Amino acid sequence: MTTPPRTSTREALVSPPARSLAAIVGFLVCVELASGILQGYYTPIFSDIADSLGIKDADVNWFEAAQLVVSALVVPPLARLGDLVGHKKVLLLSTVVTAVGSWILVVAPSFTTFLVGWALQGAYVVWLPIEVAIIHRRTAGTGRQGQLTRRAAAILVGALELAVIVGALTSGALVEATSMSVLLTLPAVAVTLCLFAIWFGIEDAPGTATGGFDWTGLALVTAAIGLVMGGLIALRVAGPDSFLPWALVLAGLAALVPFGRYEARQQDPMVDVRLLATPGQWPVQLTAFLFGMSVLGAQIPLSTYARTDPDTVGYGLGADASFVSTLIGVYVVFLAVGAFTLPLTSRLLGTRGALVGSALLVAAGYALWLPFHDSTGQALVNMAVAGLGSGALVAALPASAAAAAPADRTGFATGMTNATKTIGGAIASSVFAIALASAGSIDDPVEGHAPLSGYLTVWAICAAAALCAAVVLALTPQREATT
Repeated sequence: MTTPPRTSTREALVSPPARSLAAIVGFLVCVELASGILQGYYTPIFSDIADSLGIKDADVNWFEAAQLVVSALVVPPLARLGDLVGHKKVLLLSTVVTAVGSWILVVAPSFTTFLVGWALQGAYVVWLPIEVAIIHRRTAGTGRQGQLTRRAAAILVGALELAVIVGALTSGALVEATSMSVLLTLPAVAVTLCLFAIWFGIEDAPGTATGGFDWTGLALVTAAIGLVMGGLIALRVAGPDSFLPWALVLAGLAALVPFGRYEARQQDPMVDVRLLATPGQWPVQLTAFLFGMSVLGAQIPLSTYARTDPDTVGYGLGADASFVSTLIGVYVVFLAVGAFTLPLTSRLLGTRGALVGSALLVAAGYALWLPFHDSTGQALVNMAVAGLGSGALVAALPASAAAAAPADRTGFATGMTNATKTIGGAIASSVFAIALASAGSIDDPVEGHAPLSGYLTVWAICAAAALCAAVVLALTPQREATT
């Protein structure tokens, strides 16, 4: 009788048994549940946070600005690290940083400390792209890599959007029943628990990329993004008549020239500009940029429009906070529906057809706001249409980027969809802030309210951006779109 070979304790520790794809997706769902809580939990209590810190409601905008800057800056280096050292390690690292930021919010004694914690939370932006890269690699050799990756991405995004609703409802229900420190503890605990799900649930596969870490490329891209984002923040603060914001933006754009030339010469660049220029990548990345304008830039204008009293200003929905929560809830539910049905629409329409159709739904949803913005029923329909397309795009873009990337650059490709989306949202946010600049004099009853023309501009830009994305995707060769 032959004795089977024995596995040493050390081998068992360093080589855990491979988990099934379903188990890996299950553990990653836990991470996306925490991500959804982070994205939905704080929104209903921003005014309460401002009161707790002794700041004005307008100062809360600095939190968004700081986190957008961090989110845009961390994606390229973390995505590259994922390809070099393994995606699980980077997922753990980003989760640790996010957890630290979340716990800082719990104990923050001042606005500055809270701002630092909020900025550190921006590391979560890399979670979904890294998760898609993990799944894409795990499904290699199955013969259905693209299909399985899109299906898993749809499940992850669906879980994310459902958690957004749960987070928003939970904080809204608890804000009057407990202290602010206890209230802020719950998302910190959720993120901390993710560390255990990742540590024990995800295989620690080594990185597939070769070469070193491109520090010069990192410095150049950080300078370019930092200058552009800093200029956009200055634009929101100082206004379009100030020289400094435009100088910063132009300097950032100019910095892209030496950055692009340098990266194109590198064997192992921080940002693979040659890959981004391929027919399979640039339409996806451009779509992510255009999509970010609506999914990240338009939410605050929609909320303020809904709360505006039409009897005072002549437009708006005159809704209370509970209806705004309902409006957000409807939008997020349809985001989840769009994500969950992505495998079905991809099978019926093809990958390219599903992407084009999703972008057209986003365009239609925001275009509907132009003639139909006078009742709560119209608002719910508009957001449902936009949400259906947005949910599908959130799930489809990272999967499409992974499918069109080499095996050793999937982390980079999926991560860049979030980086370009964040930059698009930041640019749109600054443009929208200018369009919604307060009008009226001291004696004017509409002082402090944005003009209706500003809201029409927001919706028109969102619809046009989504329509442009649909055109870009429609012109993409079918071979590239369905890779």
